[in-house]
Amino acid sequence: MIPEIRQIIRDLARPLATTYGLRALSDFADIVVIAWLFFTVVHVTLSPAVSKALFPVSYGKANKRTRKNWDAHVVSLLHALVVVVLALRCLKEKNLDEDRAFGSHRDAGFVSAIAIGYFVWDAFESIIHFTEIGFVIHGVACLTIFVLGTRPFVQYYSIRFLLWEVSTIFLDIHWFLDKTGKTGSTLQLINGFALLSVFFCVRLIWGGKMSYEFFVTLNGVYEHLPLVYIVVYGASNIMLQGLNWFWFMKMIGALRKRFTTKSVNSKSNGHGILNGNGKLDGHLD
Repeated sequence: MIPEIRQIIRDLARPLATTYGLRALSDFADIVVIAWLFFTVVHVTLSPAVSKALFPVSYGKANKRTRKNWDAHVVSLLHALVVVVLALRCLKEKNLDEDRAFGSHRDAGFVSAIAIGYFVWDAFESIIHFTEIGFVIHGVACLTIFVLGTRPFVQYYSIRFLLWEVSTIFLDIHWFLDKTGKTGSTLQLINGFALLSVFFCVRLIWGGKMSYEFFVTLNGVYEHLPLVYIVVYGASNIMLQGLNWFWFMKMIGALRKRFTTKSVNSKSNGHGILNGNGKLDGHLD
Protein backbone atom coordinates (compact mmCIF):
# COMPACT_ATOMS: atom_id res chain seq x y z
CA MET A 1 0.00 0.00 0.00
CA ILE A 2 2.69 2.50 1.02
CA PRO A 3 4.92 1.84 -2.03
CA GLU A 4 1.91 2.39 -4.29
CA ILE A 5 1.10 5.72 -2.61
CA ARG A 6 4.71 6.86 -2.94
CA GLN A 7 4.67 5.98 -6.64
CA ILE A 8 1.43 7.92 -7.12
CA ILE A 9 3.04 10.99 -5.54
CA ARG A 10 6.04 10.69 -7.87
CA ASP A 11 3.73 10.27 -10.87
CA LEU A 12 1.67 13.33 -9.88
CA ALA A 13 4.82 15.42 -9.58
CA ARG A 14 6.25 14.34 -12.94
CA PRO A 15 4.24 16.75 -15.19
CA LEU A 16 5.24 19.71 -12.99
CA ALA A 17 8.85 18.57 -12.91
CA THR A 18 8.92 18.10 -16.69
CA THR A 19 7.31 21.46 -17.40
CA TYR A 20 9.81 23.39 -15.30
CA GLY A 21 12.86 21.26 -15.99
CA LEU A 22 13.10 19.94 -12.42
CA ARG A 23 14.04 16.40 -13.36
CA ALA A 24 15.02 15.16 -9.89
CA LEU A 25 11.90 16.59 -8.23
CA SER A 26 9.65 13.78 -9.44
CA ASP A 27 12.23 11.18 -8.34
CA PHE A 28 12.09 12.43 -4.75
CA ALA A 29 8.60 13.96 -4.58
CA ASP A 30 7.48 11.26 -2.16
CA ILE A 31 10.42 12.04 0.17
CA VAL A 32 9.47 15.73 0.10
CA VAL A 33 5.89 14.93 1.12
CA ILE A 34 6.97 12.42 3.78
CA ALA A 35 9.46 14.91 5.26
CA TRP A 36 6.87 17.69 5.30
CA LEU A 37 4.30 15.43 6.95
CA PHE A 38 6.87 14.19 9.48
CA PHE A 39 7.95 17.68 10.56
CA THR A 40 4.33 18.85 10.67
CA VAL A 41 3.28 15.91 12.86
CA VAL A 42 6.23 16.53 15.18
CA HIS A 43 5.24 20.20 15.44
CA VAL A 44 1.51 19.69 15.93
CA THR A 45 1.33 16.38 17.83
CA LEU A 46 4.55 14.72 18.99
CA SER A 47 6.39 17.73 20.42
CA PRO A 48 3.41 18.98 22.49
CA ALA A 49 2.77 15.50 23.95
CA VAL A 50 6.39 14.62 24.71
CA SER A 51 7.37 18.11 25.90
CA LYS A 52 4.43 18.33 28.28
CA ALA A 53 5.34 14.95 29.77
CA LEU A 54 9.06 15.71 30.13
CA PHE A 55 8.77 19.39 31.07
CA PRO A 56 5.44 19.77 32.92
CA VAL A 57 6.44 23.19 34.30
CA SER A 58 8.59 24.79 31.60
CA TYR A 59 6.28 23.66 28.81
CA GLY A 60 3.04 22.68 30.52
CA LYS A 61 2.58 26.02 32.30
CA ALA A 62 3.91 28.20 29.50
CA ASN A 63 1.63 30.46 27.48
CA LYS A 64 0.39 29.50 24.02
CA ARG A 65 2.99 31.57 22.15
CA THR A 66 5.89 30.05 24.09
CA ARG A 67 4.59 26.52 23.52
CA LYS A 68 4.32 27.16 19.77
CA ASN A 69 7.89 28.50 19.72
CA TRP A 70 9.03 25.49 21.74
CA ASP A 71 7.45 23.07 19.26
CA ALA A 72 9.01 24.97 16.35
CA HIS A 73 12.44 24.72 17.98
CA VAL A 74 11.96 20.96 18.43
CA VAL A 75 11.33 20.63 14.69
CA SER A 76 14.28 22.91 13.91
CA LEU A 77 16.62 20.90 16.13
CA LEU A 78 15.43 17.57 14.73
CA HIS A 79 15.87 18.75 11.14
CA ALA A 80 19.36 20.09 11.86
CA LEU A 81 20.49 16.82 13.39
CA VAL A 82 19.12 14.77 10.49
CA VAL A 83 20.42 16.85 7.58
CA VAL A 84 23.86 17.46 9.10
CA VAL A 85 24.45 13.71 9.47
CA LEU A 86 23.15 12.95 5.97
CA ALA A 87 25.01 15.86 4.36
CA LEU A 88 28.31 14.78 5.89
CA ARG A 89 27.95 11.44 4.10
CA CYS A 90 27.84 13.23 0.73
CA LEU A 91 30.88 15.49 1.10
CA LYS A 92 33.29 13.14 -0.68
CA GLU A 93 31.09 12.21 -3.63
CA LYS A 94 33.47 12.54 -6.60
CA ASN A 95 30.86 13.21 -9.26
CA LEU A 96 29.64 16.26 -7.33
CA ASP A 97 33.16 17.65 -7.07
CA GLU A 98 33.94 16.92 -10.72
CA ASP A 99 30.91 18.90 -11.90
CA ARG A 100 29.97 21.42 -9.21
CA ALA A 101 27.25 22.97 -11.34
CA PHE A 102 25.28 20.01 -12.70
CA GLY A 103 26.75 16.94 -10.98
CA SER A 104 24.25 14.86 -9.03
CA HIS A 105 24.14 11.91 -6.68
CA ARG A 106 21.17 10.01 -5.31
CA ASP A 107 22.21 10.52 -1.67
CA ALA A 108 22.51 14.27 -2.24
CA GLY A 109 19.10 14.29 -3.90
CA PHE A 110 17.64 12.42 -0.92
CA VAL A 111 18.93 14.84 1.72
CA SER A 112 17.91 17.79 -0.46
CA ALA A 113 14.37 16.37 -0.64
CA ILE A 114 14.24 16.21 3.16
CA ALA A 115 15.40 19.83 3.27
CA ILE A 116 12.66 20.84 0.81
CA GLY A 117 10.03 19.17 2.99
CA TYR A 118 11.40 21.01 6.02
CA PHE A 119 11.55 24.39 4.29
CA VAL A 120 7.95 23.99 3.09
CA TRP A 121 7.02 23.67 6.77
CA ASP A 122 9.44 26.42 7.80
CA ALA A 123 8.29 28.94 5.20
CA PHE A 124 4.62 28.57 6.14
CA GLU A 125 5.43 28.56 9.86
CA SER A 126 7.46 31.78 9.51
CA ILE A 127 4.61 33.46 7.64
CA ILE A 128 1.66 32.20 9.71
CA HIS A 129 3.33 32.86 13.07
CA PHE A 130 5.26 35.92 11.95
CA THR A 131 7.94 37.20 14.34
CA GLU A 132 10.62 38.69 12.09
CA ILE A 133 10.92 39.35 8.35
CA GLY A 134 14.40 37.77 8.35
CA PHE A 135 12.95 34.34 9.16
CA VAL A 136 10.40 34.65 6.34
CA ILE A 137 13.11 35.64 3.84
CA HIS A 138 15.30 32.78 5.04
CA GLY A 139 12.56 30.15 4.77
CA VAL A 140 11.25 31.25 1.37
CA ALA A 141 14.74 31.73 -0.10
CA CYS A 142 15.95 28.31 1.07
CA LEU A 143 12.79 26.61 -0.21
CA THR A 144 13.15 28.26 -3.62
CA ILE A 145 16.86 27.40 -3.88
CA PHE A 146 16.40 23.74 -3.01
CA VAL A 147 13.38 23.31 -5.31
CA LEU A 148 15.23 24.86 -8.26
CA GLY A 149 18.20 22.69 -7.32
CA THR A 150 16.24 19.60 -8.41
CA ARG A 151 17.15 20.45 -12.02
CA PRO A 152 19.63 19.09 -10.73
CA PHE A 153 21.80 22.13 -10.07
CA VAL A 154 24.69 22.82 -7.65
CA GLN A 155 24.11 19.79 -5.42
CA TYR A 156 27.79 20.12 -4.50
CA TYR A 157 27.04 23.45 -2.80
CA SER A 158 23.58 22.52 -1.51
CA ILE A 159 25.09 19.77 0.62
CA ARG A 160 27.72 22.11 2.01
CA PHE A 161 25.28 24.90 2.76
CA LEU A 162 23.14 22.41 4.72
CA LEU A 163 26.09 22.10 7.11
CA TRP A 164 25.23 25.62 8.27
CA GLU A 165 22.65 23.79 10.34
CA VAL A 166 25.40 22.75 12.78
CA SER A 167 25.03 26.21 14.35
CA THR A 168 21.26 25.76 14.56
CA ILE A 169 21.79 22.86 16.97
CA PHE A 170 23.56 25.14 19.46
CA LEU A 171 21.05 27.94 18.90
CA ASP A 172 18.10 25.68 19.70
CA ILE A 173 19.87 24.33 22.80
CA HIS A 174 20.47 27.94 23.85
CA TRP A 175 16.76 28.68 23.48
CA PHE A 176 15.72 25.61 25.46
CA LEU A 177 18.11 26.55 28.27
CA ASP A 178 16.32 29.89 28.46
CA LYS A 179 12.93 28.22 28.78
CA THR A 180 14.00 25.64 31.37
CA GLY A 181 15.38 28.07 33.94
CA LYS A 182 19.03 27.90 32.87
CA THR A 183 19.29 31.50 31.67
CA GLY A 184 22.70 32.92 32.53
CA SER A 185 23.97 29.55 33.80
CA THR A 186 27.47 28.21 33.24
CA LEU A 187 26.01 25.62 30.87
CA GLN A 188 24.39 28.34 28.80
CA LEU A 189 27.61 30.36 28.82
CA ILE A 190 29.54 27.37 27.44
CA ASN A 191 26.85 26.70 24.85
CA GLY A 192 26.81 30.40 23.98
CA PHE A 193 30.52 30.45 23.22
CA ALA A 194 30.15 27.24 21.23
CA LEU A 195 27.26 28.80 19.30
CA LEU A 196 29.22 31.93 18.41
CA SER A 197 32.33 29.94 17.49
CA VAL A 198 30.48 27.43 15.30
CA PHE A 199 28.31 30.12 13.71
CA PHE A 200 31.36 32.26 12.90
CA CYS A 201 33.43 29.36 11.54
CA VAL A 202 30.72 27.45 9.65
CA ARG A 203 28.40 30.17 8.38
CA LEU A 204 30.65 33.21 8.04
CA ILE A 205 34.15 31.90 7.27
CA TRP A 206 33.56 28.53 5.60
CA GLY A 207 30.15 29.63 4.33
CA GLY A 208 31.68 32.79 2.88
CA LYS A 209 34.30 30.70 1.09
CA MET A 210 31.60 28.42 -0.31
CA SER A 211 29.59 31.45 -1.46
CA TYR A 212 32.59 32.83 -3.32
CA GLU A 213 33.28 29.47 -4.97
CA PHE A 214 29.59 29.21 -5.86
CA PHE A 215 29.72 32.54 -7.70
CA VAL A 216 32.84 31.36 -9.55
CA THR A 217 30.93 28.22 -10.61
CA LEU A 218 27.84 30.25 -11.55
CA ASN A 219 29.95 32.61 -13.65
CA GLY A 220 31.23 29.64 -15.64
CA VAL A 221 27.82 28.20 -16.54
CA TYR A 222 25.39 31.14 -16.50
CA GLU A 223 25.00 31.00 -20.30
CA HIS A 224 23.41 27.55 -19.93
CA LEU A 225 20.88 28.61 -17.29
CA PRO A 226 17.48 30.30 -17.40
CA LEU A 227 17.58 33.89 -16.16
CA VAL A 228 15.50 32.97 -13.10
CA TYR A 229 18.32 30.74 -11.82
CA ILE A 230 20.89 33.51 -12.08
CA VAL A 231 18.63 36.01 -10.32
CA VAL A 232 17.34 33.68 -7.59
CA TYR A 233 20.65 32.02 -6.75
CA GLY A 234 22.67 35.23 -6.98
CA ALA A 235 20.26 37.31 -4.89
CA SER A 236 19.57 34.54 -2.36
CA ASN A 237 23.25 33.90 -1.80
CA ILE A 238 23.84 37.56 -1.01
CA MET A 239 20.73 37.85 1.20
CA LEU A 240 21.47 34.69 3.19
CA GLN A 241 25.05 35.74 3.82
CA GLY A 242 23.79 39.16 4.88
CA LEU A 243 21.33 37.52 7.27
CA ASN A 244 24.14 35.43 8.73
CA TRP A 245 26.16 38.55 9.59
CA PHE A 246 23.05 40.30 10.92
CA TRP A 247 22.12 37.36 13.15
CA PHE A 248 25.72 36.97 14.32
CA MET A 249 25.78 40.57 15.55
CA LYS A 250 22.41 40.06 17.24
CA MET A 251 23.72 36.96 19.03
CA ILE A 252 26.78 38.81 20.28
CA GLY A 253 24.57 41.60 21.60
CA ALA A 254 22.12 39.20 23.24
CA LEU A 255 24.86 37.19 24.96
CA ARG A 256 26.69 40.31 26.11
CA LYS A 257 23.48 41.74 27.54
CA ARG A 258 22.55 38.50 29.26
CA PHE A 259 25.83 37.82 31.01
CA THR A 260 26.57 41.48 31.76
CA THR A 261 23.17 41.70 33.43
CA LYS A 262 23.88 38.47 35.26
CA SER A 263 27.10 39.93 36.64
CA VAL A 264 25.31 43.07 37.84
CA ASN A 265 22.47 41.07 39.38
CA SER A 266 24.89 38.72 41.12
CA LYS A 267 26.70 41.63 42.75
CA SER A 268 23.50 43.35 43.85
CA ASN A 269 21.32 40.48 45.09
CA GLY A 270 23.25 37.25 44.78
CA HIS A 271 21.05 35.87 41.99
CA GLY A 272 22.45 34.96 38.61
CA ILE A 273 19.32 34.04 36.63
CA LEU A 274 17.75 36.53 34.25
CA ASN A 275 14.02 36.65 33.73
CA GLY A 276 13.91 37.13 29.99
CA ASN A 277 16.29 40.05 29.34
CA GLY A 278 18.64 39.67 26.41
CA LYS A 279 16.97 36.61 24.99
CA LEU A 280 17.63 35.56 21.41
CA ASP A 281 14.35 34.22 20.10
CA GLY A 282 13.41 32.67 16.80
CA HIS A 283 15.15 29.81 14.95
CA LEU A 284 17.73 29.76 12.17
CA ASP A 285 17.67 27.03 9.20
